[in-house]
Amino acid sequence: MGFPNASGDLSSEMEVDAFRRLFPLQFHERHLAESIRPDGRPFGRARDTSIALGAVASANGSALVKIGSTTMLAAIKMEVMTPLLESPDEGCIAIDFHMPPICSPIVRPGRPAEAAPVVSKQLSDTIASSGMIDLKELSLVSGKAAWMAYLDIYCLNADGALFDTALLSAVAALSHLQIPAVSLNDDGKVVLMSEEDGEMVAKEPVNKEKRKLTLKSIPFSLTCLLHKNYILADPTAEEESVMETLVTIVLDSSSQLISLYKPGGSVLAYTSAIQDCVALTRQRVKELQSVLDEANSAMEVE
Repeated sequence: MGFPNASGDLSSEMEVDAFRRLFPLQFHERHLAESIRPDGRPFGRARDTSIALGAVASANGSALVKIGSTTMLAAIKMEVMTPLLESPDEGCIAIDFHMPPICSPIVRPGRPAEAAPVVSKQLSDTIASSGMIDLKELSLVSGKAAWMAYLDIYCLNADGALFDTALLSAVAALSHLQIPAVSLNDDGKVVLMSEEDGEMVAKEPVNKEKRKLTLKSIPFSLTCLLHKNYILADPTAEEESVMETLVTIVLDSSSQLISLYKPGGSVLAYTSAIQDCVALTRQRVKELQSVLDEANSAMEVE
């Protein structure tokens, strides 16, 4: 079957669409043979990325992130808890990743998406192993009170590279997070200080004003698709569905390797391929750091 000419009339456009639906792998391989992808990107280029901080007014920190059409909304809610006995001077972070049916036609109502718990675990492991957050910063009163940060990430549109977009949204929300001001009341309990009467309520200030977390070794990731001798950065959902071998590289802002994740697939991850993926990720880290810096700068101006 010849490859239809998409630049022709309506009938040829319909032929291209039919060919794409009936023979998706052949459709993509014919593009690969011409060193181009169906959306016009070179193999190593990620999709356009945007970050909007403060997307949820009721949250202590939030971000709306888009990589191509993949869209994530991350929101953080802070609550005071009693710290764990084994870590009396540390707070905690609980991360949940949600895929409601609206995000993808393959997610069915009433059935949890298979990818959701996997991405949740990846996010928790990545943020913990990166050392991005010093949990001691979430301590209020040693052994008595600390912050619990509930980080919920909602996938609004799933079009590939879910983990990359979820991690970026988590990082962005944490960079936007403002830890509420609290004090000890007459009963020795930690209470929130309102801006109006904070001085009157406060018997013993714990932290007098809102503050931000100090983020170190910020993790960024890039998922690459391996197919034959090709490496495709930041795959779409369609590319992932027809070429199943994925490799996700996580580097910190200093380009130190945090993790490498390959969930399977038919293509072996040769050393040279992994090195190429790491090189692409290094470049991507610079791009993502720049996008995050611009988003934070825009918030400061406002």
